[in-house]
Amino acid sequence: MSVSPAYGSLVTILSIDGGGMRGVIPAVVLEYLETQLQELDGRDVRLADYFDVISGTSTGGLITAMLTAPDEHNRPLYAAKDIKPFYLEHCPKIFPQNKGILAPVKNLFNAVTGPKYDGEYLHKLMKDLLKETKLSQTVTNVVIPTFDIRLLQPTIFSSYMIESTPYLDANLADICISTSAAPTFFPAYYFENHGREFNLIDGGVVANNPTRLAMSEVTKQLIMKNPDFFVMPTPVDYKHFLVISLGTGTVTNEYKYNSKMAATWGVLGWLYNGMSTPLVDIFTQSRADLIDNMNTVIFQALNATKNYLRIQDDTLTGQVSSVDIATEENLKELVIAGDILLRKPASMVNLETGRQEPINGGGTNKEALKRFAKKLSDERRLRLAQSSKA
Repeated sequence: MSVSPAYGSLVTILSIDGGGMRGVIPAVVLEYLETQLQELDGRDVRLADYFDVISGTSTGGLITAMLTAPDEHNRPLYAAKDIKPFYLEHCPKIFPQNKGILAPVKNLFNAVTGPKYDGEYLHKLMKDLLKETKLSQTVTNVVIPTFDIRLLQPTIFSSYMIESTPYLDANLADICISTSAAPTFFPAYYFENHGREFNLIDGGVVANNPTRLAMSEVTKQLIMKNPDFFVMPTPVDYKHFLVISLGTGTVTNEYKYNSKMAATWGVLGWLYNGMSTPLVDIFTQSRADLIDNMNTVIFQALNATKNYLRIQDDTLTGQVSSVDIATEENLKELVIAGDILLRKPASMVNLETGRQEPINGGGTNKEALKRFAKKLSDERRLRLAQSSKA
């Protein structure tokens, strides 16, 4: 059960990047975090009980929906432990692979003539999974970005905006399909809600790392003096934010592209290079890294770095770094990558070099998540105690 932050001392935020099949990596991390919370508060608790906002882009948006959509008892539809097997089962069907000696030719032809995948399996899967569940029915607040190509502007599906903007109270299935409609990979998605037309593509165009979006949505509520929030000295007093931001992995520092390669690319080269799509890789990763840099600056400036945890793997290589080469072998490698990531040192971006570096005395990501689980548990217990007195 989640309780209003008005009864507590922190605003708690969970954010999950986009990244296609690489959503397996945050799924592994989330499973560990939830087990730590269950050790503290019992096996029936779920991540949504602890976070005021869960935000996700693309594959992160799907995970967000799974963690927050209600079941028949108004509890989260999925436990965190269920997300990894869900990905292992469905990714090969969402991203069916061309096989045989002509596979590279077929991939190139698809890149030129239309989206690589028709999206039919993903669309049916989302609608079967989420049915007619609306954004307003989630068990905690969510923020999921998309981009409207007709209006040429972002459309942010935010629980906080439903009352003032009713047409945003769309079906979660439509929202998930939209935020996952990555250019060149899936077709753009059209739907109508409350008389409003939506022509949407992947939220990664807006914010592949949606952490700042979630923080901004909370800040707007503080500015508007939403009574569901306790009173901070200022709306941007981020010392009272507790933020966990999960990446989906990126290519190793042995650089994937270089200027000599790109100097020869035309339209096709930017859209298809080997088994990757440089244009998509570049704009999604640049946005994710920029947001992490901004967050690091803010939390360092406020001497509140212990309230911000970014977990990201920047050592993926080869096909495992792809968003869509969903072979059984690659998916298993992503599970392994997630397990290894938990054992790696907790890191923070060095603002001078732009590289992730171990936090002095930060321990491993496992240890950092255990500390954050304790903070989340303490905050929830405080809220429950205060609400019972009200």
